[in-house]
Amino acid sequence: MAEPGKGRGAAPAGKGLSAEQVVSRFNRLRQDQRGLASKAAELELELNEHTLVIETLREVDPTRKCFRMVGGVLVERTVKEVLPALESNREQISKLIEALAQQLQAKGRELSEFRERHNIRLVGEDDPKSTPRDGPEGNKGGPGGVLVS
Repeated sequence: MAEPGKGRGAAPAGKGLSAEQVVSRFNRLRQDQRGLASKAAELELELNEHTLVIETLREVDPTRKCFRMVGGVLVERTVKEVLPALESNREQISKLIEALAQQLQAKGRELSEFRERHNIRLVGEDDPKSTPRDGPEGNKGGPGGVLVS
């Protein structure tokens, strides 16, 4: 008996998925990738804010009072109390950004593998493997692909 997904039977997209299911899953993977990139960008901005505040607070008197938002509540502290907490937060944000970057790379690889496995091309994208073919229908004889907008 043939292994599932190995043959090119009734489902040209492979693994028994219809073209609509392939497009849906591809779009979901792209959306996941965009979400990771968006979160990473948001954390980069937060990291920059932390860095700016830390640099500013290092130049002032450690006994000077400052205000910090904690869980939606503004609290009064001194610079020497706040600075270590900000530096700790900055380190945690840096680690999160690194973890998100790794997840983003993994998601990119997954997306690329899915595109190759299901022969997905985006609208306006040239097929890198294609050469000019005879006839107006070019790719009719090869395995079926999916065109995604």
